Amino acid sequence: MEDLKEESVRGGRGSTKQEVCKELKPYIYCIFSSFCYAGFNIVSKVYLDKGMSLYVLVAYGHAFGTLATAFLAFLFERKNDSKISVPILRNVFFLGLLGAVLGRTLFYAGLEHTSPAFASAFSNLIPSITVILAVLCRMEKLQISKRSSQAKILGTIVAFAGATLMILYKGIALISLHNHHSHQSANSSKVFLDKDSIKGSLMLGVSYISLSAFYILQTITIKMYPAPITLTSLTCLSGTILSTIMTASLDHKASSWKLSWNITLLAPIYSGVVIFGITVYLQTLAIRQKGPVFMTAFRPLSTVIVAITGLFLLGDALYFGGVIGAMMIILGLYATLWGKQREKAEKLSEQTMSVEGTEIKQEK
Repeated sequence: MEDLKEESVRGGRGSTKQEVCKELKPYIYCIFSSFCYAGFNIVSKVYLDKGMSLYVLVAYGHAFGTLATAFLAFLFERKNDSKISVPILRNVFFLGLLGAVLGRTLFYAGLEHTSPAFASAFSNLIPSITVILAVLCRMEKLQISKRSSQAKILGTIVAFAGATLMILYKGIALISLHNHHSHQSANSSKVFLDKDSIKGSLMLGVSYISLSAFYILQTITIKMYPAPITLTSLTCLSGTILSTIMTASLDHKASSWKLSWNITLLAPIYSGVVIFGITVYLQTLAIRQKGPVFMTAFRPLSTVIVAITGLFLLGDALYFGGVIGAMMIILGLYATLWGKQREKAEKLSEQTMSVEGTEIKQEK
């Protein structure tokens, strides 16, 4: 009897550990993904500062991404029976256009004129922009009388106000590890007069609009072709072809395509394997267990990591306007996410009430 009790206790402990591990996995996936995205911003900035071609980086990054995701698709989705139709191929073409040619190219162009911390903070606008596009595409409805819709509207306004502040207002350097940054900030105007910074901000803005449209189209396409890793591989292939054509048209130097055993090789491999391969797959696992809202809530963590890393590795200073603007964007992000979550809860409640009402009528 005692042996049986000990075995049952051990079995209970084992099942508890498994439940805890299962519950912790999505948190680990999202935190690890945040570190990966932070590293991507830093590595890309170092690559661009070396004077390398951003167009080549887009092409190589998507080429490595195609290989990485094709390998993962072979491992996890080889039993996929979904057929590829002409509408799916059309969507894959536009996904490559929005993600690679517009989204990623303009992101690198904007990163050249700004900093990794600025670009990362700015990227928190993506959920708000996605909500606007979803409403315009009639994928979401706004009912102003409901708190969920009010939260999404307020969050979007606050986020865009924060983005505007980041572009127009610089302020004093709050934290800087290099004296020359403090000296420059003391002698510079508080308003952004630097045309390159404004141009970089606008490029990032257009990039994030393109990426938001990419997510909308991806959501539509995944319903038509329910194999996320294979779809990512096809999207990367489309992006590789389109970005190669773009690079051949805009960058005629054959030397630009040369890769050496340094950052010029690390950046495209990191972009393709770590971002498109590992990170996308881990985010897919997190979304399946906790949903997209949970995964998106970890986005600001990447901003904090990039800001700290950029401060120590690249010598970037943190300015008052940038910090306040980033905080406003993050607050707007969480207000939007709260609205989305409440909206889901309201829909679930309405469905439950309608089912109960139907059952009561049937009983009568």
